[in-house]
Amino acid sequence: MKYDYLIVGAGLFGTVFAQQAALKGKKSLIIDKRSHIAGNIYTKESEGINVHVYGAHIFHTSDKKVWDYVNHFAEFNRYTNSPLARYKDELYNLPFNMNTFHGLWGVVTPDEARAKIAEQTAEARARIKDPEHPANLEEQALLLAGRDIYEKLVKGYTEKQWGKRAYELPAFIIKRLPFRFTYDNNYFNDKYQGIPIGGYTQMVENMLKGGIAASLIEVKTEVDFFADRQNLCAMADKLVYTGAVDEFFDRRLGALEWRSLRFETETLDIPDFQGNAVVNYNEYEVPYTRIIEHKHFEYGTQDKTIITREYPAAWKEGDEPYYPINDDKNNALYAKYKELADKEQGVIFGGRLGCYKYYDMHQVIAEALRVAFENL
Repeated sequence: MKYDYLIVGAGLFGTVFAQQAALKGKKSLIIDKRSHIAGNIYTKESEGINVHVYGAHIFHTSDKKVWDYVNHFAEFNRYTNSPLARYKDELYNLPFNMNTFHGLWGVVTPDEARAKIAEQTAEARARIKDPEHPANLEEQALLLAGRDIYEKLVKGYTEKQWGKRAYELPAFIIKRLPFRFTYDNNYFNDKYQGIPIGGYTQMVENMLKGGIAASLIEVKTEVDFFADRQNLCAMADKLVYTGAVDEFFDRRLGALEWRSLRFETETLDIPDFQGNAVVNYNEYEVPYTRIIEHKHFEYGTQDKTIITREYPAAWKEGDEPYYPINDDKNNALYAKYKELADKEQGVIFGGRLGCYKYYDMHQVIAEALRVAFENL
């Protein structure tokens, strides 16, 4: 069968593009090397709990067009992301807000909190050799937040994320730290927020199988694009590619750098483990960055609970790339790959991997809708 589009990757970008193409009467074949659809937002039901297999995904956006779009395919609950940070036996609210500052210093009013931060950042300015040009992330964070916030809420977590000590990391990684001087634990400022009832996989299935899409979209999993590239491309008039952009070009200009993740998931014979969906572990000595308790995303009341420990990892070829390392060196290399990509006839590059850009879910959807509008 001949298709209008071969779409490499069954994640959000590829799925949204295929659904939009179907509305225009275009046929798409979606392939994915994994054994399932939905990419990194894949959820799998276990013990009556929708498990976020590749880490926590909380949908949030202020874009009404995107919000209305996803609500065609799922009903969203009222989940509000309010993570906790654990440092030793101390618990702090995130994002940094008056509850956090009260826990750190016992302050009650915004003025008291501002004064405490100003006191500690002034101490940092007095100690740092060139406060106008911080030499590394540690100096930058101390200048922005002071000693207490840095030591308990920034240092260890950031070092685990990046696999380097804070004094080895460039200052630009932390350009600012968001402080809220209100008692508000809502992590996001976006107007719309929630989790699709029934999980993300069900939402993606509805995109692929709802209405006219059912007859115009075919999905094949466990298909490696690079193992049969020529024959697969011959099956369609155009290609939508959402894999790593440097891999598409055989990394001929060099490999882009990524951070990866590793997950350990465990079912526990207790109704509740930590009382919150997300708890960050900020000590460097604790190897994982956070524990996710999946039932709390959907207010579960099951007798058992399922938790996932999330470990950051250095990426090497063969690993799943999760986060682009958008420093000057890698951005310059990506710019060269972008020049190659722009010259490819009949190929659309999309998604986090295809664009070497950190996208949230709503940004991927918005970009896929835009690209579909311009190309269909």
